[in-house]
Amino acid sequence: MTTTTLKSPVKAPTFQRVSGARRIKDVAATVLVSLSVLVALVPLAWVLFTVIAKGLPALLSPTWFTHSLSGLTASSMGGGVYHAIIGTLLQGLVCAVISIPLGVFVAIYLVEYAGKSKLGRITTFMVDILSGVPSIVAALFIYALWVATFGMPKSAFAVSLALVLLMVPVVVRSTEEMLRIVPQDLREASYALGVPKWKTIARIVLPTSLAGIITGIMLALARVMGETAPLLILVGYAPFINFNLFGGEMATLPGLMVAEMNNPTEAGSMRIWGAALTLILIIAILNIAAKLIGRLSQVGSK
Repeated sequence: MTTTTLKSPVKAPTFQRVSGARRIKDVAATVLVSLSVLVALVPLAWVLFTVIAKGLPALLSPTWFTHSLSGLTASSMGGGVYHAIIGTLLQGLVCAVISIPLGVFVAIYLVEYAGKSKLGRITTFMVDILSGVPSIVAALFIYALWVATFGMPKSAFAVSLALVLLMVPVVVRSTEEMLRIVPQDLREASYALGVPKWKTIARIVLPTSLAGIITGIMLALARVMGETAPLLILVGYAPFINFNLFGGEMATLPGLMVAEMNNPTEAGSMRIWGAALTLILIIAILNIAAKLIGRLSQVGSK
């Protein structure tokens, strides 16, 4: 004899109607957020429009990217920013070579190894302090240490050292956040397969977060490439090309803009706006390249 049990029918889920007050709040929040975005975009668009409108005539000059300002008077039209582009890229490259490994390794230590140790807390505290240091303070510190104490001459390398102090905390913070986003399950799965911790970090954690790390590095580099205080204190401006990082004045795009501020002529105004637009283009190219590298690295790791 078999017995059958009757199951109670499953009740369909009931949905509450959205009240009118909640709809009004939702619409109001959407409108406020949209207005905030528009308010933030208006000055950005206005700045870009102004820089492009006033700087584009300089970029259209056939000598802008191929000549320097050597031998030209303040009121002479012509010349270019070839010397300033070289100086900007050289100083930024030296700063990046020092800052990127240092910042990434510090972030790896804080996320993967430090935990709640005393050294980890001290390191975090020092990174927080460096994040708020003004550029002129970093420049004065390098001047007191590199020039006054060690007796080294003013140079572009000293500028790069000052920029390192400004770039490292940004790289540490951005890399640290990207590493924390990586799910802990990936690490535990790797450990369960017997993979050492250092290899897990190198083969799993870093490739997973590489796109975000590169973006943070490019943002940090874009920040330091526009600094002017270290240039004024540690190297000065020259209207000619100088490849020597350890001696002599060296031109940069921010330095050129500061130097031409005392030039009231039409040529000076054109050089200022042209240098500003050139710097924006360089930073934009670096960010686009970083995005492409991040996407290619993600495709290659799959």
